[in-house]
Amino acid sequence: MPYLIRTKARAADTDVRTGLGVPGPAHPLLAPTEWAELTRRGAALHWVVLNIADGPGALPDPHCLEAAGRLRNAGVRVLGHLDVRYGARGFGETIVDARRYLDWYQVDGFLLDRCPADRATLPEIHRTATTLRALRDDAHIVLGHGTHPYPGYAECADQLVTFRGPWSDYRWSQAAEWTADHGPERFCHFVHGVPRGHLDEALRIARWQGAATIYFTDRADRGGRTDPWETMPGYWDEIVSRVGTGVSE
Repeated sequence: MPYLIRTKARAADTDVRTGLGVPGPAHPLLAPTEWAELTRRGAALHWVVLNIADGPGALPDPHCLEAAGRLRNAGVRVLGHLDVRYGARGFGETIVDARRYLDWYQVDGFLLDRCPADRATLPEIHRTATTLRALRDDAHIVLGHGTHPYPGYAECADQLVTFRGPWSDYRWSQAAEWTADHGPERFCHFVHGVPRGHLDEALRIARWQGAATIYFTDRADRGGRTDPWETMPGYWDEIVSRVGTGVSE
């Protein structure tokens, strides 16, 4: 069993239900089954990321517009994918892409993928998040660090992705002590390569570390050669049935 730090009781633990945040399925033409499954009732989806071509693409895509519309009609929040390249991408480029997502797909917010985690880049990310909310005041902002960032990032986003990686790392991971000052609705964990037999264990780790938005898959990245998030896990039905049921710790 992994060694987990949890220094304080979280007031929201009994009130917040675990749900799924889907990092970005493949294009609807390539993954029609996946997009259809996302509109199924009872899937407990917190949000789904729309990523057309590592961003919104150069022109509106009617297939993506239709898929996003079906999700919103089903009450699912749709986020646009913005790759900030660990702080190397220009502010203007990011905002141009955000405007396209809003104009073309009416997204509900944004995932800032490959978000930097150090203190020095916090002001620029804060500027970006503030501008995104100026474009849409109720935009749901998720910072995709993939690791525990400097604590100040929690002040400029709705959610932080504090783990993104393989099961072999996740099962021995620890939550940073400062996360205990925030409710589980503020944190997301994305884990690939989770074996079917360890699904309940992975859910317990997420709950114990205080992450209410999760995505687990048995797909692997194969050394970065494939995207494990593009297709559904083989146990999609099982994880849908387990999420929110309060797996015991």
